Amino acid sequence: MNSNSIKRIAVIGGGPGGYVAAIRSAQIGAEVTVIEKRAVGGTCLNEGCIPTKTLYRSAELARTFPELEAFGIKAQGFDIAMDRIQERKDEVIGQLKTGIETLLRQNGIEYIRGTATFEDAHTLIVESDEGCTMRTFDAFIIATGSIPMIPPIDGAELPDVLTSSSALELEAVPKRLVVIGGGVIGMELAEIYNAFGTEVTVVEFADQLLGRIDAELSKRYASGLKKRGITVYKRTRAEAIESNGDHLSVLCRKEGEDAFALEGDKVLLSIGRRPNAVDLGLDRAGVEWNAKGIAVNAHYQSSQPHIYAVGDVNGICMLAHAASHQGVYAAEHLLLGAANHEMGPVPSCIFVFPEMASVGMTEEEIKETGMPYKKSKFMLGANGKALSLGEPEGMIKVLSDMDDVLLGVHIMGAHASDLIHEAALAITNGLKADAVAKTIHAHPTLSEAFAEAVMGLDGLALHMAPVKKK
Repeated sequence: MNSNSIKRIAVIGGGPGGYVAAIRSAQIGAEVTVIEKRAVGGTCLNEGCIPTKTLYRSAELARTFPELEAFGIKAQGFDIAMDRIQERKDEVIGQLKTGIETLLRQNGIEYIRGTATFEDAHTLIVESDEGCTMRTFDAFIIATGSIPMIPPIDGAELPDVLTSSSALELEAVPKRLVVIGGGVIGMELAEIYNAFGTEVTVVEFADQLLGRIDAELSKRYASGLKKRGITVYKRTRAEAIESNGDHLSVLCRKEGEDAFALEGDKVLLSIGRRPNAVDLGLDRAGVEWNAKGIAVNAHYQSSQPHIYAVGDVNGICMLAHAASHQGVYAAEHLLLGAANHEMGPVPSCIFVFPEMASVGMTEEEIKETGMPYKKSKFMLGANGKALSLGEPEGMIKVLSDMDDVLLGVHIMGAHASDLIHEAALAITNGLKADAVAKTIHAHPTLSEAFAEAVMGLDGLALHMAPVKKK
């Protein structure tokens, strides 16, 4: 495929992978059409990252209110107004959607609200409010994202059974919520509704919450849930959901034990997401795909070199920022022939209480390789800014090889999602501990804790007890 012959590009999907790929393609000089069947911004903006974090902020304030007196502020009671919380969420989404639509227009990109299916490898059937048309393009970037997985259990279709999307639309705070799935999405929503006053129970089939995060952080996090009134059943399978008049019963079972029931006014199904590759006509276009997504090479090209797939739909990494990164590179490879690409470590942020963020390898992954390594931990309780904020809970854990090259950083604590990027920069560029240690970190800041953790790899941390030599 000659990049000089590519003039007209269709981007299918207007989420963080699609609209970013479209803008980059337009910057390079292509004539770009974006086709999105719902709204620009995709799942992330409309029923994922942004609405979740908007509700998370309300939950954060609700959690803070009972602690105000410790800060010298006396106040009397508060109520959770879900109608206003939902209004604010919609306002945030609306503002961001308008911003994306404006960017598309300013970059001369045609935006079609409708569906696109392949008629053949170069032709799309586009259906919109203006009718059905056949459109031919030189190349395509598929960015159709993912959809919630629905487990094959009886009762999953009952009215009060929620997905991660519908859980963000509740008009009233449920009295009791059973969450099936203790991964990132499930635990974020569990924490939000717990802060709003819901009695929350989580059922997780695995023996660890939050998926494959560093096990030490997962254990620390799990130990704090009981204090917040969230009950967790690990190594437990949800077998069925039944309607019992005004509530639901979830039939559960631990291996080798008798079944038991958990009661809830609502049940949230949150066992993950799957690539949204169905109904695109991929077979007619000669594009290889399966339940794991569209198969792509290192340049995000499908089995048809002029058809690319980025973001959740290729199943590589289901994070919005990974989709955007892939979208930019796909556009540059398609139009400029860019070939030097390696997606570095992708930071991951989890918005529970306290926040968690990771980049690079976990300690378990390092152990699996058999390589020797160093480890250092700095507790946020020894950080002046964390104490001033009244958020001393958590730690920063740093892992390196024996030459002090940073391999992984795992943060649990206030503003972890903001702190992780210095670590991402260091790991992506193969920096050693001394590159961080010799960088002056302002005081008083939470970032000082990262510097201390890194310095601790060689016993040079100044604000934690020296490690006793064996």
